[in-house]
Amino acid sequence: MHPNRAFDWTDSEGMLRFAHEQSFAHVFTAAAGGLFVVHAPVLAVEGKVQFHVSRRNRIADSLAGQRVLISITGRHAYQSANWYMSRNQVPTWHYEAVEIEGIARDMTNGELVAFLDRLSETHEERVEPGSPWTRRKMEPGRFEAMTKAIIGFDVEPDAIRGTRKFNQHKDAGDLEATIKGQLRAGRDDIAEAVRELKRRQQ
Repeated sequence: MHPNRAFDWTDSEGMLRFAHEQSFAHVFTAAAGGLFVVHAPVLAVEGKVQFHVSRRNRIADSLAGQRVLISITGRHAYQSANWYMSRNQVPTWHYEAVEIEGIARDMTNGELVAFLDRLSETHEERVEPGSPWTRRKMEPGRFEAMTKAIIGFDVEPDAIRGTRKFNQHKDAGDLEATIKGQLRAGRDDIAEAVRELKRRQQ
């Protein structure tokens, strides 16, 4: 996480909501076989972070009972120094990120199925609200056969850290200039992030 305390994100519930909304993470661990990372869809449910991996993934046998670091990023963008009102500025990068640490526990088959149902339900609501996909659309036995190829894990966080870095340490003139620059670059999402943090500080 960024060392400047101005960018600290300390709302644990908010960070878990962010993880749930972003829904995709890098999951890192270290084991006897070396360093491992997997890129996986995630959900935050009842204070835990859940994910699944292919049994054929090289990390699969190195997760259960191991400490993991789950890294999730959201909005991010380049900032040109030309956009500031102040002189002697340098370019930077805006971003929001959350890190979650804890021990990975492998799920039972029932827990895995519940997670998969919840995962598809969450995202189908976003992309196909009128006619969501469900596993009931599959041929009998096909879903059960496919779940044998994956393993589910959940992590109860014992550490959550976050950074939201959107120039909130700058003065009002440079904040307005940041918003205008990002809008010209077509990054309405970054401009809105700057506005969000600006409102929170008022």
